[in-house]
Amino acid sequence: MNDADDVLTGLDPEQRAVAEAVRGPVCVLAGAGTGKTRAITHRIAYAVRSGVVDAQSVLAVTFTTRAAGELRQRLRALGAPGVQARTFHAAALRQLTFFWPRVIGGAAPSVIESKLPVLGEACRSLRLTPERSELRDIASEVEWAKVTQIGPEDYVAAATKYHRTPPIPAEQVSRVYEAYERIRRERHLVDFETILELTAAVMTEHQEVAAQIRQQYRYFVVDEYQDVNPLQKLLLDTWLGGRDDICVVGDPNQTIYSFTGASPRYLTGFGVEHPDAAVIKLVRDYRSTPQVVNLANLVIAKGRSPHRLELVAQRPDGPKPAFTEYDDEPAEAAGVARGIRKLLDKGVPAREIAVLFRVNSQSEAYEEALTKAEIPYVLRGAERFFERPEVRQAVVLLRGAARSAAGEPLASEVHHILSGIGLTPAPPGGGKAREKWESLKALADLAEDMAAEGADLPAFVAELERRASEQHAPPVEGVTLASLHAAKGLEWDAVFLVGVTDGMLPIIYAETPDQIEEERRLLYVGVTRAREHLSISWALARAPGGRKSRRPSRFLDGLTGRASAPPRMAPSASRERRQVATPVSCRVCAKTLVNATEQKLGRCSTCPADYDEALLERLKAWRTATAKETKVPPYVIFTDVTLQAIAERAPVTEQELLSIAGVGRVKLDRYGEAVLELCRGS
Repeated sequence: MNDADDVLTGLDPEQRAVAEAVRGPVCVLAGAGTGKTRAITHRIAYAVRSGVVDAQSVLAVTFTTRAAGELRQRLRALGAPGVQARTFHAAALRQLTFFWPRVIGGAAPSVIESKLPVLGEACRSLRLTPERSELRDIASEVEWAKVTQIGPEDYVAAATKYHRTPPIPAEQVSRVYEAYERIRRERHLVDFETILELTAAVMTEHQEVAAQIRQQYRYFVVDEYQDVNPLQKLLLDTWLGGRDDICVVGDPNQTIYSFTGASPRYLTGFGVEHPDAAVIKLVRDYRSTPQVVNLANLVIAKGRSPHRLELVAQRPDGPKPAFTEYDDEPAEAAGVARGIRKLLDKGVPAREIAVLFRVNSQSEAYEEALTKAEIPYVLRGAERFFERPEVRQAVVLLRGAARSAAGEPLASEVHHILSGIGLTPAPPGGGKAREKWESLKALADLAEDMAAEGADLPAFVAELERRASEQHAPPVEGVTLASLHAAKGLEWDAVFLVGVTDGMLPIIYAETPDQIEEERRLLYVGVTRAREHLSISWALARAPGGRKSRRPSRFLDGLTGRASAPPRMAPSASRERRQVATPVSCRVCAKTLVNATEQKLGRCSTCPADYDEALLERLKAWRTATAKETKVPPYVIFTDVTLQAIAERAPVTEQELLSIAGVGRVKLDRYGEAVLELCRGS
């Protein structure tokens, strides 16, 4: 290529508009599969080759080293070598290392690759002994606090304000965070967040440094701008120094990392920050068939965001997306395996097929089903189920217990063992602790299933060992199993979205409107990973023969061709009044009860109570954990009197639980399954 105009050849009208907008500010809203990387690399190359900017003056910022490498490779092919394409951290570290001896003096600090060792030392200094999974979650909390510019002294208030669910009390996280920062400074260490913070600080405090960096970099391009966090934005603004020769690229429909501190407001508010900005939308989808694109548009159109992009498919027609309902999870996994086998028989390569799920613990059923069907698979972004530390630990403990089995019921014995390593009645809020809990819960659920078939602990352990030994996926070629978060930025010919039920997508602990909308965007990301074949499925029950209480995700309402399940209505006020007015008799002496507390208990306060004290303690422990997770006082979930009544009656069906005063339809829907599980296991 010798002529700059050659760079524009083959671009569609919108991509060409991006390439020709060689001066900022420019905001490119680029939908999934619309060729955003092509557009921005051609823009940079056109600006360089037409003499608008020198290649050495360009800084293209990405979020991954892989993406930065791809940008450099494409720019070289377009005749624009020499452009700096780096991650935020790589660019900042290079600048910090260069200027440190001059303005600070001495050797530049060493970079911490992982916070865990220093955090572990900080915990020990405070006589805290969190498990490794909790330590990873503490690291996530520290990272969130640092990227949102929240110091240790402000963490507790911020955690409450932003509905964080730390693995240990917020006050302890604050103390660990403070100790971590003290140790880091004493050891002359920097983590990735500190690199950005210090680079911005050095530029702010030393104008000669800022002048040299701004003289070097005059032309900025930032990819995946919807994922920028406040600390990255601070550094970017410091680099710019009031200039506006910047082009940002992103998709508001693919904002799925808010929990890490990322904020889409910088992308959606770019036009407010820069009133004279050129805003260009890329909506021609070259990745997916019209059928897949249409479904993606319908999913996102039902959301609350005013910043949606409606894609326009460019590929020929393909098969309609399939929606399949199964009786239970094993049936769903087996059905997906059959669907994959059909595609393989038609010539679709295994590496071009993916099974995507909301949380990593869902992988086990599909690992088992694909192994049974002799279909190779690879796990992306997660360890194999039986190689996860908590699963290995559980199997060792279960194997030891099986050698001296005393004939205890299988389910209760397994629950007892697993509770000692982290299985609680209610799940933790998220992060690694949630993943660990889900793994242990999957083992407990399998034990319950086998117990129903009459199995004992040795048989259960033998089954676990059989499942572990049969996982033999090759390292590269195979069907991809991945979470929706791990799948972002990837694409396959065929995608199976599985477990798409309310409670899983949206996840049960997504409660605020913003959290629900992020879950919708996760589904959108999953749909747009498919080029041609798309299958969406869900199971009505967890196990064969189980209660079919699950519902398809609310995000699928009106999209599946099936009638949506009518919402459960709360009882009318008049019905509630009639229920209160009905005389209640003591179940012990048959006396009519007048006192409200006695009515809730269903007996006179003086009549003897026969109940399982251990069950009551489990109910209280579950309530405490649930209250902590949902950020509400325990009595909002159930009062002490209601828990006492539940413990006394030990209901095993929904109707029995609903008959207890203080348990209405709303609380039954929200907490019924967990309470009944505790009662049945008592």
